Amino acid sequence: MCPDVSPEVAKLSPTQTKVGWGRLGRDGLRPRGGSMSFDVTADAYGRFMGRYSEPLAPRFADLVGVTAGARVLDVGCGAGALTAELVARLGPDTVSAVDPSEPFVAAARDRLPGVDVRLSPAEHLPFPDDTFDAVLAQLVVHFMADPAAGLREMARVTRPGGTVAACVWDHAGGTGPLAAFWRAVASLDPSAPDESGLAGAREGHLAELFAEAGLRHITSTVLTVRVAFPDFGTWWDPFTLGVGPAGDYVSRLDEPGRAELRARCASLLPPAPFEITASAWTALGRA
Repeated sequence: MCPDVSPEVAKLSPTQTKVGWGRLGRDGLRPRGGSMSFDVTADAYGRFMGRYSEPLAPRFADLVGVTAGARVLDVGCGAGALTAELVARLGPDTVSAVDPSEPFVAAARDRLPGVDVRLSPAEHLPFPDDTFDAVLAQLVVHFMADPAAGLREMARVTRPGGTVAACVWDHAGGTGPLAAFWRAVASLDPSAPDESGLAGAREGHLAELFAEAGLRHITSTVLTVRVAFPDFGTWWDPFTLGVGPAGDYVSRLDEPGRAELRARCASLLPPAPFEITASAWTALGRA
């Protein structure tokens, strides 16, 4: 699952984690424990994706409407970006979190002492039925081995009438944080797989998955964040760190290919300084 790593957490240690992806041809990529895996530091992930996921967390929490006294669970917590936001609103005693990565569970525990952080995939949550008032998954559903099963587990541990919520970047609609990168790749390598085929990455798909999982009163919307970049290098350099499918693609290029892709990306972005606007599909349902 996709870990959210803030700059503060990234400074804790050069923790490493593995991200695995399986190719699905031109339909995109689906995560699995396959051969396409690599190690990245928490700092690398923070530079690559944390810069977008950190500002998304408070907007996602606002959308869900978590209130004092609620007991909540963050599924796929990473190093704790959303968890920290929930703790700031509710206090540590009523917030729990899970993630399948041992290093990121350790980082979340270090960042948020007093929070119940456990090692677990979404598909097998270590809690009894009807435990939480709200269960949230930020930028995680597309990393689940079985998204519908993961959402069913989220619903199982949510009390009747409680809220299950998820969000995923709009990789299919072209308004996600990596849209310019994948447009550049497609212009140079039309057969290259991108992230548009991931679960929840197209309009309406999260709601479909929620319905498949048996959730009721499902609503959908879009959350948008804006991230400023002082220069092109600040935007480009994290793509060379080997994080996610984009980083893996760059790492497989030879030097001329990397230089060509870099130049094509620069041609698609505004002159510096510039902002990237990134949108995420969301779905909320009732257990």
